[in-house]
Amino acid sequence: MSIDEIIASRLLVLRKSKGLSLEQLAELSDVSKAMISKIERQESSPSATLLGKLASGLGVSVTQLLTDEGSSAENLRPLAEQALWKDPDIGYLRRQVLPPEPHSGLEMIEVTLPPRARVSYPSWGNRAYKQRLWLIEGALELHYGEDKFQLAAGDILTFGVDLAVTFDNKAESNCRYLLVINQE
Repeated sequence: MSIDEIIASRLLVLRKSKGLSLEQLAELSDVSKAMISKIERQESSPSATLLGKLASGLGVSVTQLLTDEGSSAENLRPLAEQALWKDPDIGYLRRQVLPPEPHSGLEMIEVTLPPRARVSYPSWGNRAYKQRLWLIEGALELHYGEDKFQLAAGDILTFGVDLAVTFDNKAESNCRYLLVINQE
């Protein structure tokens, strides 16, 4: 399945499993009913910000919208088998290095944020969790609620998803970081 097929399928399955109509999810996520319908019908590819809003409205992680339910963690995960998603608007790349492990909730995500790109996510008030960001290359400004952090290569920041988060690459080059999440 293509990544757009996976997103469409997962969005529909998760929405229906929670008993939500398009209108109810639109209200919960602050995404229009028409846009949700287009994504479910694969007529539109969502941006990273839209995925974040939909995930928050559904009370799930972004990974649950991007990962086929049948995928499982293996001892060896070759690069070619790690799901890669590209934001159609800004070129943000998200690689699912390690999908959530069933018993530990541990997952790892590599993100490449292009020059001058910015991605914002709402708070996940109903199922907040902590994550650690390790900046591999470049520079990153991260807004977590009212706090602002300036990160340089090698820096590590621990923060949650209980507050709105914005990742802002103000530089003229890519920044690349690893997110390590433990939802247990």
